[in-house]
Amino acid sequence: MVSCVILLAMLLLLWTGSDAGALRPGEARLHRYQYSQMAMGVQVTITLYAPDQATAERACAAALERIAEIEQIASDYRPDSELMRLCAQAGGAPVRVSEELFTLLQRAQALAQRTGGAFDITVGPYVQLWRRARRTGQFPTGEELREARERVGYDKIVLDEQERTVRLLVPGMRLDLGGIAKGYALDCALRVLQQHGIHHALLEAGGDIVAGLAPPGTAGWRIRVENAAPERQWVYLARGAISSSGDTEQYVEHEGKRYSHIVDPRTGWGLTTRVAATVIARDGITSDSLATALCVLGKQEGMRLIRAMPGVRAYIREVKE
Repeated sequence: MVSCVILLAMLLLLWTGSDAGALRPGEARLHRYQYSQMAMGVQVTITLYAPDQATAERACAAALERIAEIEQIASDYRPDSELMRLCAQAGGAPVRVSEELFTLLQRAQALAQRTGGAFDITVGPYVQLWRRARRTGQFPTGEELREARERVGYDKIVLDEQERTVRLLVPGMRLDLGGIAKGYALDCALRVLQQHGIHHALLEAGGDIVAGLAPPGTAGWRIRVENAAPERQWVYLARGAISSSGDTEQYVEHEGKRYSHIVDPRTGWGLTTRVAATVIARDGITSDSLATALCVLGKQEGMRLIRAMPGVRAYIREVKE
């Protein structure tokens, strides 16, 4: 585990002064601090309000350590992560896993069932083919996709909640938690901040944002949703999360057609419809996973799903080429 001292040495501290909100009796004046550090393959930024710099640094260092812990559990890039150790035992006996990994898998499986496999963490074998295509230009062959299909399918995961075990039924299965783990990590980091007495905070990692209480004296953290209609682009977020997903940057072109880095687990193909989805929900694990699912479902099916989920809002934009 990375020590607090090392973490603090890596932090970028920006102090922007005290808040302008009125103080309640006995309440210390809070100051705004912001820290950034690379984690989970993206820049993680934490903005918070604390009574002093020392409190802010301690809380932020602990929150970033928690994110590092989740990354070591859920990464599919690290061969020694708990997730990859589980995948190495695919086709074998049930494996007892940590509470964190079981929570991620359980939530992912519930969404897989609800979306008919549009969200499916067993998509790893397909993802590996498309990562190679973006890196080398070697387009997946029909034979490769058919072979990968044998190792994909959320029905190939067996969870035992009582024993907290996971069994992957087919050798060579590879799980990919990229569509859910960042949101969960930010949820965990926010809880750590709260344990350190920090309640006014915003955490951002890539396209995922998780918020605690609003900045003092305000209605919420002001966030722009670029794929919403112009009159609805600004939202005020507090005690919630917002996630965006899409293919604006990561894609591969083959024979004049553009294939997204987002893979439809039901077919194995990168999406050819350009989609941008933003979800506002109660927590990051919900918003992160739903944003990914909506890109695969598309606007019509996606909004049908969202309308059946109380407390969730979504903005979906499609551009067909």
